[in-house]
Amino acid sequence: MTWITAGSLAAWAWLLAGQGFFWRTDVRLPDRAPPARWPDVAVVVPARDEAEVLPSSLPSLLAQDYPGRAEIFLVDDGSTDGTGELARALGREHGGLPLTVDSPGEPGPGWTGKLWAVRHGVSLARARTDAEYLLLTDADIAHDPDSLRELVAAARASGLDLVSQMARLRVATGWERLIVPAFVYFFAQLYPFRWVNRAGGRTAAAAGGCVLLRREAAERAGIPDVIRQAVIDDVALARAVKRSGGRIWLGLAERVDSVRPYPGLRPLWRMVSRSAYAQLLHSPALLAGTVMGLAVVYLVPPLAVAAGALGGAVGPLALGAAAWAVMAGTYLPMLRYYRQPPWLAPLLPFTALLYLLMTVDSAVQHYRGRGAAWKGRTYARPERPEAAP
Repeated sequence: MTWITAGSLAAWAWLLAGQGFFWRTDVRLPDRAPPARWPDVAVVVPARDEAEVLPSSLPSLLAQDYPGRAEIFLVDDGSTDGTGELARALGREHGGLPLTVDSPGEPGPGWTGKLWAVRHGVSLARARTDAEYLLLTDADIAHDPDSLRELVAAARASGLDLVSQMARLRVATGWERLIVPAFVYFFAQLYPFRWVNRAGGRTAAAAGGCVLLRREAAERAGIPDVIRQAVIDDVALARAVKRSGGRIWLGLAERVDSVRPYPGLRPLWRMVSRSAYAQLLHSPALLAGTVMGLAVVYLVPPLAVAAGALGGAVGPLALGAAAWAVMAGTYLPMLRYYRQPPWLAPLLPFTALLYLLMTVDSAVQHYRGRGAAWKGRTYARPERPEAAP
């Protein structure tokens, strides 16, 4: 137990200093000097059964205070809840930016539904506008009135081909408080934002809820066709852009929020488990390594503290307490970003256990033929999986 706990503490020492300072939450939009000329922008919104959230999100896009020309293309991906009709009604009611609502029909062979909808929206934008930038944003994302202006200014001022913000997810219920900040914390640990934003670095990622993409960079990278099978489409998109020589940036949002509710554990569980095994490239070896890593890094410290306290073993107790303290300390900035109380930080091992179980469940569902299921569709393992980050 002493040696295992010492290994956990060593892992936390490395994570603290050697993993791109993933735990810091100060990576925000870079220089936002207004450009001399505001380029045209096409906003593409894929939507499937989003009638519940559209009244809170679509008006925020219609109301964008953008000095240049912008147009919205909402693509109804086979909804059964009246999403398309509601979107048209909201457009008539709120006015603002021009809105086109269309549907592409069922996805073509080898396409995921969202990317099929994105493809259709991008095609509409190319046919009807001369947009220099595409804003790809999910139907559950609400934007402050200056969000588009700030994104474009940052892209222009810093010469970026892709600017993506991790939307601030809703945190209202007890389960959301326990799981949602940790979701962003673990994402940043896997894809440290500073590494993503480093020119010439290998790490690439984006947050699919809010991606501003230069149209020329999208065409050069073959977006979206080159990633048509991707379940984790935002990361695949960022990799494609970076591989083709584009400059990308990812950070936390200040003006972009998700309005999608996760009222209980089940929808949160589904949110994570639907893509967790795909993230591991459907590899049993990577699954085993991930489970072992999560156990050693997150579960061993509190277990060592409990065992040391009960058995009078000073070594495991001290080492476990130190590792647990570092763990909680790295989580505090994310809790502050989400305006949550600091006492949630010591509960991170329990949250990590839930994520471990979600990941195992994701693999189980995959081998039962129900992997990557979302809104009535199940996606098979891609023929050519993406490389690991």
